[in-house]
Amino acid sequence: MTTCWLNGRLVAAEEARLSLFDHGLLYGDGVFEGIRFYHRRAFRLDAHLRRLAASARAISLSPPFSHDDLVRAVEAVVTYSDAPEGYLRLGITRGVGPLGLDTGACAQPSCFILSGPLRRLEGEAAARAGGLRLMVAATRRTPPDCLDPRIKSFNYLNNILAREEARRAGCDEAIMLNARGHVAEGASDNLFVVQGGALLTPPVSDGSLDGITRRVVMELAAEQGIPCSERSLTVTDLYAAEECFLTGTAIEMAAVAEIDGRPLQAPGPVFTRLEAAFRRRIDAETRAAAGEGVT
Repeated sequence: MTTCWLNGRLVAAEEARLSLFDHGLLYGDGVFEGIRFYHRRAFRLDAHLRRLAASARAISLSPPFSHDDLVRAVEAVVTYSDAPEGYLRLGITRGVGPLGLDTGACAQPSCFILSGPLRRLEGEAAARAGGLRLMVAATRRTPPDCLDPRIKSFNYLNNILAREEARRAGCDEAIMLNARGHVAEGASDNLFVVQGGALLTPPVSDGSLDGITRRVVMELAAEQGIPCSERSLTVTDLYAAEECFLTGTAIEMAAVAEIDGRPLQAPGPVFTRLEAAFRRRIDAETRAAAGEGVT
């Protein structure tokens, strides 16, 4: 039986309830984090909770629980999960209020943590074997001056439409451009390319999420002596890349074999090196938190 955490208590998934008048449902008014756990320990939990708090502040939403409360809640859900590794969704909604956009009428935010298997990209098995097939979507990323990508909100329709384009085209994932035609990110992940042995990724100012996994990869690149920088990228940069890969809490790291029908080396040497370091970093941090030896 899947266990969830809702407003301070553990409940069975089938018993977890939120009102139809919750503004998170009615207007997408809320923020969330996707969190992975390994060896029954959440990976980079502090970073996720700090980003959640920043997103909440940005939309004038006061979390009903403290940082430490949420740490304990995550630990409780992981303890009662069915597997030693998995995915969590931690969300904070504006709460119940009357119909309309007046947030002042919402008395109390709601907070939940879900745990369960994550159905990732359709081609994940292929990605592990030989890489994902990507396409550049016609759906553009919402401009940062309209909705800052650092706010990880419930509003994902823009991303869903891009992913639907990819699905209909028989691809695994969509690449989203911003209004200026620069690469922003995948529909649910950050993007890196390799040019001349150097690693490049779009800056947050171009519409990419300030991803936790993205930060880890940039840390590892520095440790491995791989040049890495944030730079605006065009579709031509994608087509001319030596390698391309996606990163994110859900997908972790996945090599890209094809963009708009153009083949890339997958997995390439830079990806292979970083992915091995990524696995070691996960193992080291979560086993250390669990009080186990590192292998």
